[in-house]
Amino acid sequence: MAIRIRHADETLKEAHEINVTPFIDVMLVLLVIFMVTAPLTTVNVPVDLPSSTQKPAPRPDDPVFLTVKADHGLAVGEEDIAAEALPSALASVTKGNKDQRIFLRADKTVDYGTLMGVMDKLRSAGYLKVALVNLQGQEEGAEAGAAP
Repeated sequence: MAIRIRHADETLKEAHEINVTPFIDVMLVLLVIFMVTAPLTTVNVPVDLPSSTQKPAPRPDDPVFLTVKADHGLAVGEEDIAAEALPSALASVTKGNKDQRIFLRADKTVDYGTLMGVMDKLRSAGYLKVALVNLQGQEEGAEAGAAP
């Protein structure tokens, strides 16, 4: 007497589920690759940036101008100030409003490091809204008042 075990479901069926594990693995590998290569895509090429000919944004009624002169001296409005007095001078001109936009002007002979130093002083003083001022409507290479 032989005992036979019968399985009711001996036929093969297709699996109707998508296996997403390989897809997730590929996406994670791509994510790691992009995270590693993204910082390498920055370009460190020295350039001479052109002037803008676009229409300028409207100025407020009473703008605060901070000027970096050719001798690296600073001026708020028309008044010359020392670099150490910059936070107090801006606080008096803006009446303590740190959200007011500061219009930063610099002579074209001022180097980039000096300009960034002034911007760092503005940031440390709490003034985060800084607009850079340039000559509008002039083509590249044209000087103000120069004859063609």
